[in-house]
Amino acid sequence: MPGIQFFQDHISFRFPHISKTKTWLHEAALSRKSTISDLNYIFTDDQHLQVLNCRFLKHDELTDILTFDRSENPNLIEGDIYISYERVRENAKTYRQPLRDELHRVMIHGLLHLLGLGDGSPAEKEQMRKLENHYLALRSW
Repeated sequence: MPGIQFFQDHISFRFPHISKTKTWLHEAALSRKSTISDLNYIFTDDQHLQVLNCRFLKHDELTDILTFDRSENPNLIEGDIYISYERVRENAKTYRQPLRDELHRVMIHGLLHLLGLGDGSPAEKEQMRKLENHYLALRSW
């Protein structure tokens, strides 16, 4: 699949089903009439993500994801998605979800942001959750 890369920064874990995950993300983008050109998922720890959150968004708090859009064309996805693997593990326990599902939920969440969806208002959050669930249900593995 063109343009989707996975990186680890400050952590070490084995990402399962890389090829299937790339295909799933690519198909999700295509279903929204967009193409992934250069999309980097960077898995890191809470501390590193908090530093980025403070530096770029001026929020001194933990988060599970930060999305940085580098696209100049609205139908061509270019961006960096930083994910705290620690936060995803904790959220999976808190919400009693399989780790794989929580990880994929956060990954599709970031992609949906790059596709132009927000989550600032209650209505946007509801729409975001519906779309996350929709794309999670489309996985074939």
